[in-house]
Amino acid sequence: MELTGHSYKTFFEPFRIKSVERIQHTTRAQRIQRLQEANYNPFKLNSEEITIDLLTDSGTGAMSSDQWAAIMKGDESYAGSPSYRKFERVVKDIFGFRHVIPTHQGRAAERILFQCSLKEGDLVPNNAHFDTTRANVEKCGAKAVNFPIPEALDSNAKALLFTGNMDVSRLAELLSSKRKEYVPIVMITITNNTIGGYPVSMENIKMVSKLCHYHGIPLFLDACRFAENAWFIKTREEGYAHCTPLQIAREMFSYADGCTMSAKKDGLVNIGGFLAMNDEDLADKCRRELIISEGFVTYGGLAGRDLEAVAVGLREVLEEDYLQYQVGFVKMLADLLREHRIPVLTPPGGHAVYIDAAAMLPHIPKEQFPAWALGCALYVEGKIR
Repeated sequence: MELTGHSYKTFFEPFRIKSVERIQHTTRAQRIQRLQEANYNPFKLNSEEITIDLLTDSGTGAMSSDQWAAIMKGDESYAGSPSYRKFERVVKDIFGFRHVIPTHQGRAAERILFQCSLKEGDLVPNNAHFDTTRANVEKCGAKAVNFPIPEALDSNAKALLFTGNMDVSRLAELLSSKRKEYVPIVMITITNNTIGGYPVSMENIKMVSKLCHYHGIPLFLDACRFAENAWFIKTREEGYAHCTPLQIAREMFSYADGCTMSAKKDGLVNIGGFLAMNDEDLADKCRRELIISEGFVTYGGLAGRDLEAVAVGLREVLEEDYLQYQVGFVKMLADLLREHRIPVLTPPGGHAVYIDAAAMLPHIPKEQFPAWALGCALYVEGKIR
């Protein structure tokens, strides 16, 4: 159902649920004890002690019946598996890049890309780096530089349709300065997970792409939520209402030189990812690095059955019924929280609702971590992580 004001509009999930999993119930006293034993760190709680686990959507969702069927076809050959060829065909068809390198998840793709691209003192601009992306940049001795638009950092600013955009003027200033020689790569995260899960417009991607290519610098997309971003472009950006999510995705990636992908998000799988690009020399370097830590180039740390599941999930995530449900459900939750006077970032993104804990708990000083306190209270009172 979708909440509109104080009324509810019903919509149906575009799937059936065929199995159930038993949930363990705990008392409030037990939850307080568990939290104390975990040193008030919800990450250290055992998952079976939690009723509703909202820690992340990464790899935690249920797979479809078609994905489970594909798993049974997985070929576990060390090299040359048909499961890899199927996976490669799907990735090339959607993303359009010439070289496809499987990895066990997105952070592995980031590590390999940066290990082969960066050196000490380099700068990597992004609309906003995800935490593992930043960590992998800085592990190489480079600096992760965030260029969000000003409105993204101002909770009182007027809500925009594409608050995840990169500040093109700041990027242009950097690339026109002497520091340009320290910029080997530019990234855009779609959707922008670090800043509210907000989407990036096609126009912004095109502008960044034009600027990067003018200066001879490759542009990579952090594509873990590419399908949600495509849906926002379809429903919010002029000229795209008639396009399918697949057509929009193909256009987004046509402006880039490569991407990293955690398939645990918009691949709808429990594990998997990939690195894709057009540059043959860089791809060769990345494959050599992959072999050291991930496995052979046709499985990259994954089982053949995982590659089969990703190949199906990348198709399914672009179905309009699914995306309408996914984004609509998030909006419903945001509206419900706002109706109960819970401050949230608006408009919501496509995968999560972000609560403004500082605004909700103004009596808790920021140096005492109001968001962390709220997370602990939600577990004690609501069985929620």
